[in-house]
Amino acid sequence: MRLGTRSPNEFIQLLNAKNEEIQKTFLNKIKTQTSMTPVKVMMGDSTVTTQKTFDPKKISDFFQKIIRALEGWSIQDVTISNNDDIRRIFTKFEIMVGSYLISGHVSIQFHVLLYYKPDQRVIDCQKELSEIVDLTKNQEQQLSDNGDEFVLQKLRENGYKDLDHQKLFEIFYENDKFREKIYAEIERTQGTDFQKLSEAKTKLFNELDSLLIETYQTSAVLIDDSKLVAGEEGCLCTVDLEFIKDGNREGLFDPKRMPDKVKADIAKKLDELHQIITS
Repeated sequence: MRLGTRSPNEFIQLLNAKNEEIQKTFLNKIKTQTSMTPVKVMMGDSTVTTQKTFDPKKISDFFQKIIRALEGWSIQDVTISNNDDIRRIFTKFEIMVGSYLISGHVSIQFHVLLYYKPDQRVIDCQKELSEIVDLTKNQEQQLSDNGDEFVLQKLRENGYKDLDHQKLFEIFYENDKFREKIYAEIERTQGTDFQKLSEAKTKLFNELDSLLIETYQTSAVLIDDSKLVAGEEGCLCTVDLEFIKDGNREGLFDPKRMPDKVKADIAKKLDELHQIITS
């Protein structure tokens, strides 16, 4: 049974009220922990602008503080999931009270936006990459224009004289070592070391990656499980109460059959959870 679900039962209504207070307090804490601060970032076109972000570590620390204070509960470590531009920080915890299981789940989901650090090196890397791309593009076009005839000439020099063009190229593509030799000679005639340029391009891309900066965006609103799965921004705070029978969890049960002491202990656990989140 998910607390917050409508019920005519007086005890469940009491738990719902406690759950509502827990959620309100949790949401207020999330609003504080996700307060936005401005940071200077650089766009792909080298424009420097201001972007607002929050610190996800504050959320992780907040969740860690909750689970450290939950004495007697079975807890799941604070986890950070990463799915493209969406991340989620969450933890779960549960405790048995008599034959009933209280389980809680707190989570926040947010988007990650990538920018460059406002560093002159970003502009320099982009310029160097552009020069390499232009150079290799021009040289590759020349290879395309002149390469076929060069290959045929080299094949004939190596004794393949009385074959048509199709057969000559079949020989060329079936002989790996010969093909590599011909490509090396073509590159030398063009005065371009394509392998060196390729390595330089990879190095520049890696350097640009190291100059990326992440910013984080979320909405300080409570969402449900379906919105969480759908990738919406927001936070989740849920408490479930289930009856354990023969090792199986049952969400539907008759609250009227619950012993008074169990009811009191369950209400106390929710009060403790509320106090932990508040502190």
